[in-house]
Amino acid sequence: MTDETSADDDALRWDGDDDPTLRATPRDEAPAPRKVAAPVSEPAGDEAEPVAGSGNVALVAYGVLGGIYALWTAGWVLGAMRLRERIEGATGAVADFMFLGSMVLAIVTPAVWFVTAVLGTRGKRPWQRFLWLGLGVLLLVPWPFMMVGVVGQ
Repeated sequence: MTDETSADDDALRWDGDDDPTLRATPRDEAPAPRKVAAPVSEPAGDEAEPVAGSGNVALVAYGVLGGIYALWTAGWVLGAMRLRERIEGATGAVADFMFLGSMVLAIVTPAVWFVTAVLGTRGKRPWQRFLWLGLGVLLLVPWPFMMVGVVGQ
């Protein structure tokens, strides 16, 4: 073994860290700063501040509200079926086209409201989206299910 070391052997020891030939870039040269492109136009009014991405709490709240809307849809389905049976049993008449059409619209309304509120408030503040979703939860309560229930009288 020789006393003379090669550059590969130097890499395995701490000796020679001050050797100027081992530096990749000189310390005197600072990296050039990156240029950031300025926005084309600044929005005015309420949209002037950038909207931050949804945090974990907001995502969990969206999931809970989406679950409530799914339960509202199921409630409208069960309530409409029970209400149709009640009308046919009490009057002996078959539920007409207008009743069936309105119940179909009532069944799809929670899903339509949720999608419309989420897509319609893109780029807005999170409290505005939660306001519309909360308003929908209050307005779209499946009253036939709440009043009659599935096995109610």
